[in-house]
Amino acid sequence: MNIISAGLMMYRLNNGQLEIFLAHPGGPYNKNKDAGYWGIPKGHVEGSESYFEAAIREFTEETGIIPHGDFIPLSWIKQISGKTVYAWAFAGDWNDDQPIKSNTFEIEWPPRSGNLMSFPEIDKAAFFPVDVAEQKIIPAQREFIERLKLHLATR
Repeated sequence: MNIISAGLMMYRLNNGQLEIFLAHPGGPYNKNKDAGYWGIPKGHVEGSESYFEAAIREFTEETGIIPHGDFIPLSWIKQISGKTVYAWAFAGDWNDDQPIKSNTFEIEWPPRSGNLMSFPEIDKAAFFPVDVAEQKIIPAQREFIERLKLHLATR
């Protein structure tokens, strides 16, 4: 079964330099992971919603930020897990000192303890200069950055 997710890539120009907003997955398994583990805020498509509607909903649920403006379609990629991810980019801003407001999930922690613990889906988020973002982002999602750079260079 093909799992489909949809998300948004927020970007900004800071003194003329492209910066990409990335989110780090929460939970104990991702706590100490960095390069190759950050990604765009995204999630599963629910019911009859469109991919774009899911992208807006998931971005808001995972960050507390309400996206608006012109959205640039970035098409889709397939991650190594087999998951297909659809994405759109938009110009936006966010104060890096302000905490994100993420929804949560529950897992048994520690494993086999019988204790359910709640963790944020996203434990931190930040804007990164594009060269840093390319190192931090999930490898398959780098293609979204390349597509955004191409779009911005040709407008």
